[in-house]
Amino acid sequence: MTDVAQSELHPLSGIRKVAARRMVEAWQAPVFHLSVEVVMTEALKVKQVVPTATVTDVITKAVARSLMDHPDVNSRVTEEGILKFASANVGIAVATEKGLTVPVIHLANEKSLEELAQARKEIVTKARDGKLGREDISNGTFSISNLGMMGIDSFDAILNIPQSAILAIGQTSMRYLYNDGDPHWLEAATFTLTCDHRSLDGATAAAFLADLENNLELPVSK
Repeated sequence: MTDVAQSELHPLSGIRKVAARRMVEAWQAPVFHLSVEVVMTEALKVKQVVPTATVTDVITKAVARSLMDHPDVNSRVTEEGILKFASANVGIAVATEKGLTVPVIHLANEKSLEELAQARKEIVTKARDGKLGREDISNGTFSISNLGMMGIDSFDAILNIPQSAILAIGQTSMRYLYNDGDPHWLEAATFTLTCDHRSLDGATAAAFLADLENNLELPVSK
């Protein structure tokens, strides 16, 4: 039996307190999940194109491009209705000593792969150093959570309220895939989209995921 007398209370404060409140709000939203396996062969060649970039940067670029083609996904729920955005401000979930935070790469759709790599490096460093400003965490329109580096195959991310969707990414591993009738062992990862059903329906979300899959399976461009 646990000795209660030796237990310690750690009050919620700062990032953790805000995160706890938003999680409660997120669980109140009617959500659904869609998953797709994405072949990562081309994305893994990123450093041959831009040495400073990572697979996360390739994903961010593909996400931003797909959001521009699917504005219903690039939105948030408000009391007045669904607010759709003309630019993609993509949040990247970052684990810090003080809790999970989601700094934002603003205007990701206008940035080159090299610019995205630099922006991602800057906000992740600021997040882990506890130096994020309000502008670094404000006005996000979509979020990405990647646990692949921790060995997670797939998961359902919790909505980053009030955004309409968040993308969860699992680890890349060798999988035996149909490959248009020519089965092969290919490097692939599971992408799972969590959607707010108040602003998105299944067909709209599926079209976004299919477009994102296609963008990621194309050769990496600068």
